[in-house]
Amino acid sequence: MGLGVHGGGLGVARWLLRQGARVTVTDMADASALAAPLAQLDTIAADLGTSVRYTLGEHRASDFTTPELIVANPAVRPDSPWLALAHEAAVPIASEMSLFFERCPGPILGVTGTKGKTTTALLLAAMLRQEHPGTVAAGNMRVSALEALDKIDATTPVVLELSSFQLVGLGAAGYSPQYALITNISPDHLNYHGTMHEYVAAKAQIYLHQSDNGVTILPHDLADLPPPLGTCYRFGLDTSEPAGRMDGARGLFLGEELFTLDDMQLRGRHNLANALAAASLARSFGISAPSIRQALRSFGGVEHRQELVRILDGVRYINDTTATNPAAALAALESLPGPLILIAGGADKKLEFDAFARAIMAHTKAYLLLEGSGTARLAEALGRAETAHTTPLFGGTFGDFTAAIEAAQELAVPGDTVLLSPGCASFGMFQNEFHRGEEFRRIVNGLTAKV
Repeated sequence: MGLGVHGGGLGVARWLLRQGARVTVTDMADASALAAPLAQLDTIAADLGTSVRYTLGEHRASDFTTPELIVANPAVRPDSPWLALAHEAAVPIASEMSLFFERCPGPILGVTGTKGKTTTALLLAAMLRQEHPGTVAAGNMRVSALEALDKIDATTPVVLELSSFQLVGLGAAGYSPQYALITNISPDHLNYHGTMHEYVAAKAQIYLHQSDNGVTILPHDLADLPPPLGTCYRFGLDTSEPAGRMDGARGLFLGEELFTLDDMQLRGRHNLANALAAASLARSFGISAPSIRQALRSFGGVEHRQELVRILDGVRYINDTTATNPAAALAALESLPGPLILIAGGADKKLEFDAFARAIMAHTKAYLLLEGSGTARLAEALGRAETAHTTPLFGGTFGDFTAAIEAAQELAVPGDTVLLSPGCASFGMFQNEFHRGEEFRRIVNGLTAKV
């Protein structure tokens, strides 16, 4: 249920076909919207000498009352009336992650959080690969965990980035990874979860179903969470209390120096926190401090996250499209050197924009907005924002992405940075945030130098 316009259900559908299952895909989007994942799925089916049955542009009750198993896309709400039909018909409901947890023979290390979970998960995987070269990284990073099963044995560590949506499904199935890490929690996806309480409860599923031999790493300032059953360590910057902490320029875990600032390629305090969290969990898993340092020295960052696309006419163009909430975009504004010309705005996630708006006023030379359901609310917050600095130039609101980037180029002079860090989701103008980032790259690489 839910192939997704960017193939969110593609990996599990392919895996099911390879297991010999008779697969039906049902999605409210039509065939034209799903053309790319449908083509990939049909190719796999043809190679296997089978076919896929499709119900597209609608759902049908019989698809939920007659199968032996339903696998729901993480974006499908648990209270969906279609899933209620399945419950009434006693049809079991699973997710890709619950199928994976049932079958994975190796140790699982899970990473979640509002900001930084992809960077932290990939950092953690890089640390583990120093001593376990076969380490698998998958999950909420467009890599199917199920399709990696044939690479995993009892000694293979598996690092999973887990979204709040995926964790809801795992919690319902009673699964948590043996090693769990939460980077941070701030408001996000309230259009899905409804309240902050429900969002935090979803994140807590990453450790709530551990046994007493589990290990959990939590931010020192994250309160009001249920206590883990196993061992829990806290990490944080500028504090002496947590087991993982920064002591000047040194990252410590239980008093042992794991790395120094000289080992870091990544910029910004948020990435320092990501590195400290990843190092703390890696050390808990048994990875040595020298291996942790070597991984940090060679880790240059993640695509679509403060990614340098190009320098043209002395202007840096940075793709931070995965900053889909105000807190993530605020972190970019505070960590990147100016002068900054910001491109922001997009689809609404029912989040507050006031802090982001104040940061825009304080840290940018100019800003441009992309049309979207959240942009009007962001504009209202910008109107309320006060600053002791010179008010930045408002470059306009754009329904055309190319026009917005070209307008940013016109405003920029040598030494400036044009930053795409929207603080909003991408739907409406784009298929998803990765499509937005890929379009930014394409357009920026097609710009010509100013005469």
